Amino acid sequence: MEEKDEQFTSIGEIAQKLDISQRTIRYYEEIGLLNSIKRVEGGRRIYTDVDFRRLKLIKRLKIMGMTLSEMQELEAMWTIEKSTDKVLGRLLELLNNQLRRLDDRISDLNILRNEIIEYQKRIKSKIGK
Repeated sequence: MEEKDEQFTSIGEIAQKLDISQRTIRYYEEIGLLNSIKRVEGGRRIYTDVDFRRLKLIKRLKIMGMTLSEMQELEAMWTIEKSTDKVLGRLLELLNNQLRRLDDRISDLNILRNEIIEYQKRIKSKIGK
């Protein structure tokens, strides 16, 4: 059986690769979203491929509108249950909720868009254009 060489990355390198700040990475660690960080002599953090993938997932979920507290909930669920099915089920539920909020927002924006178009028409008719 071959032993896989683990690659380690500094916080600066991983922050640059993911286009997020070092402060944000430290914050994710502080609130428990990134709990596998290894440290070398002097307390310097080093990051593995697992950490990189975790940060990439956090970034993606954040872009999709998931809150840090929702991510913490998933992390806690994983820690307690150790069940991918339960965590993924909850993630699916959270994403469905986000999708509903997004659909509501799109609907509201379409209403606003139509109101602006109607208002423009009334203004143009008053100024003769």
